[in-house]
Amino acid sequence: MSSRLRVPTQFYQQFDADYSRAVPAEGYGGWQTAEIEIDPQRTALVVMHAWDCGTTEEYPGWFRCCAEIPETYRVCRDVLPGLLDAVRKSPIALFHVVAKAGYYQTYPGYQRAVALAGPPVTAPTITPDPTYEKLQQFRNDRVFVGTHNQADVARGWARVRFAPPAEPRGEEGIAENADQLFALCQGAGVNHLIYVGFNLDWCLLMSPGGMIDMSRRGLICSTLRQAVTAVENKETARGNLAKEIGLWRVSVGFGFVFDVTDFVRAIHDHANH
Repeated sequence: MSSRLRVPTQFYQQFDADYSRAVPAEGYGGWQTAEIEIDPQRTALVVMHAWDCGTTEEYPGWFRCCAEIPETYRVCRDVLPGLLDAVRKSPIALFHVVAKAGYYQTYPGYQRAVALAGPPVTAPTITPDPTYEKLQQFRNDRVFVGTHNQADVARGWARVRFAPPAEPRGEEGIAENADQLFALCQGAGVNHLIYVGFNLDWCLLMSPGGMIDMSRRGLICSTLRQAVTAVENKETARGNLAKEIGLWRVSVGFGFVFDVTDFVRAIHDHANH
């Protein structure tokens, strides 16, 4: 059996600008598809921030400022089970990235990541002054999450936990920061991370252990189109434009975009040959 896994990928050709056009960038090649090889022994699927955030009845304020939560539940219910089952039966590693809280600290995979990474390094931070605090309060009140939503969001965060379909099993690595995720990658010999979870243009991009952190450490960072959501705004939500821009950003800046069906089929084909 070949050690490589052959899978179609979607990639964006960000060249050549055509300066004979009124808009030169319209000369770019745009989205294309090709078959590539990945090494399953060097690849990990990363499930990031797949949470059970409660219900609209329990935390209406959280759902008012995070309209993507119901879609994350749909992905957890309809997409992740088959994907995670296929990955768990393959040589591809499975890691989980969490937000700093208490819901994961008893899992053995987190203890393993802590042991591999060693003591955390705390970056220096600025000292707030009254003006700074007022600016931040203005943002909290008027930008996100809104004065009337803050209590619900705080209560929700206090009880957040893994969404049941995405709960880690056994010794699957669990990282709360980039150092821990990098330690898991080094321990498994992984150099290519395929991210799924929530949200592509926000946490998967810039939260601790996201694509920016890991690409700076030299890893290829890819994603699966149907296994992510995005933080949409009023102007983008109807067409899921923030997600489309997020997929483009992954292709041009970090790695590759795969289709879940193609990826799972490639895993099965690899196992059967």
